[in-house]
Amino acid sequence: MQSNVFTAVLIPLSLAVIMLGLGLSLTLADFKRVIVYPRAVIVGLVCQMLVLPAGGVLIAHAFGLGPELAVGLMLLAASPGGATANLFSHLARGDVALNITLTAVNSALTLVTLPLIVNFSLNHFMGEDRAVPMQFAKVLQVFIIVLGPVSIGMLVRSRKPQVALKLDKPIRIMSAAFLAVVIAAAVYQERQNIGAYFQQVGLAALSFNLLSMGVGFVTPLLFRLPRRQAVAIGMEIGIHNGILAMTIAMSPLLLGNATMAIPPAIYSIIMYFTAAAFGYAVTRRHADEQDSPAATPSRS
Repeated sequence: MQSNVFTAVLIPLSLAVIMLGLGLSLTLADFKRVIVYPRAVIVGLVCQMLVLPAGGVLIAHAFGLGPELAVGLMLLAASPGGATANLFSHLARGDVALNITLTAVNSALTLVTLPLIVNFSLNHFMGEDRAVPMQFAKVLQVFIIVLGPVSIGMLVRSRKPQVALKLDKPIRIMSAAFLAVVIAAAVYQERQNIGAYFQQVGLAALSFNLLSMGVGFVTPLLFRLPRRQAVAIGMEIGIHNGILAMTIAMSPLLLGNATMAIPPAIYSIIMYFTAAAFGYAVTRRHADEQDSPAATPSRS
């Protein structure tokens, strides 16, 4: 009974609160900003939509993950970034406006891309008979739990900006608390196997995290985008919305599989440490470049 209350009520409520907080930080201008950063947005979306799912498949096979854990890793690959990526990008001197734009566009595209990647993953790792048809009801539920709260938050932001500002801090605190509860509950439900799961998926989750941040940071530089945009894309691609992946995995109306929630749960813990290390590294490098003789203007 407690498990049913958790999966049917607490998980969707947690996601709704987190996505509401995301919506409170977005405006229509964030979507229009795509026109300002067309190359950066395209590079970020290609990394998110194509490179990461391919990387997830390779890592799942390389580490020999079981079918359910492999699907859980792919759920991460299909999940967009979020407000946490914006915070880390700000601390690392990234282009936060680009982060917000990518979050907005990714969250909207998730309605289409997430069911596609989930079905591909179920088909590839668990066999054709386990694939979930993209029924209208399931797509509608993803729309409601992802874009519904975001839309409400954006509406409040546009109509009552002062209210949105006042709600920002308590919503962030609630989001962090809900995330901790959901991770703890996912681990508790699989407590008998968590040690084995961590051994199986811990290195895979870490590798996928490092791959995500590395691809997100290096690819923009290869396309000669400004360093601040590379930092922003690295954070956006590396910090996934783990609670969205866990919600889809554990919701009885979607996948209803707690094992699939283990990779997102472990990833959601790891990513804070790697993001902090990545932010420190790029900030330190930026400071060194600023202090180098070549960067110091001549006084003559």
